[in-house]
Amino acid sequence: MIRSTIVAFAFGLSAVILAQPAQAQEQPAQAQEEGGDPVVARVNGVEVHRSEVDAAAAELPEQFRQMPPQALYTPLLERVIDTKLLAARAEDEKLGDDPAVKRDLDRARASVLRDSLVVRTIEQEVSDDDLRARYDEMSAQPDFAYDEVNVRHILVGSEDEAKQVIADLDNGGDFATLANERSTDPSAKTNGGELGWIKQDAVVPEFGAAAFAMEKGQRSEAPVQTQFGWHVIEVTDKRQTTPSFEEIEPQLRQEAAREVLTAMMEDLRSGAEIERFNADGSPMPPPDAAPAGGEAAPAEGQPAPAPAQ
Repeated sequence: MIRSTIVAFAFGLSAVILAQPAQAQEQPAQAQEEGGDPVVARVNGVEVHRSEVDAAAAELPEQFRQMPPQALYTPLLERVIDTKLLAARAEDEKLGDDPAVKRDLDRARASVLRDSLVVRTIEQEVSDDDLRARYDEMSAQPDFAYDEVNVRHILVGSEDEAKQVIADLDNGGDFATLANERSTDPSAKTNGGELGWIKQDAVVPEFGAAAFAMEKGQRSEAPVQTQFGWHVIEVTDKRQTTPSFEEIEPQLRQEAAREVLTAMMEDLRSGAEIERFNADGSPMPPPDAAPAGGEAAPAEGQPAPAPAQ
């Protein structure tokens, strides 16, 4: 019942959003002039702040988050107002005293506290200097830089067609002109078959192996078959690229955050007294104990076997 109501409420918001006029709606003058976290509504004297509208926007499905913020503002504000009214009614009816509601509130509170602790800990322990140091360490590795080739191709439907293209090129045909006339790659009609700079792992294996085996200015002497058809490939340039800090900063931050979280969980678990029970409430053996039947416990990092049915 509760789930279906929530779904219906969310659907109602979707309908309201889609019904908005196409022109952008103006944000409150107070928000524009003051910035920060202004009051954007009052509901029975209770203030609603801009941050609550922003939080509602962050919970929207991806397709709605792509819409201009000003187009979402009014329906989201109305959603927050409705939430305030519903929550106030629930408080009046003492729903917080219901055991099931209490359990839901406890779970929600635990989730918020968990996320806040994780975010705060990562922010405290992962600094820009730490990430720069990681980048310097990675960039010192011999395999940090990677090769790229600048290529163009002509894609056709059969090996015989590709061989004819190669013959025409050998006889002085212009690559871009032939790509425009014969390639089944739609983009070839405007770019002459240019694919630009590519890494080997960014294309299908057969194409990558052929292209990276060539030297600058070399063209494939035989057609190259892939799942897309038959290619005639030409390498126009080659280079070695070193990723910048800005390119791999998200990856570095994710790795550092994972290490911080792993260390924190290991510390918390080492100091905690944890009892585990099976789904029927019976005691569960410690993780390092041998299961019934004398079989060895699963190795660390391996999933435990499913309980017998």
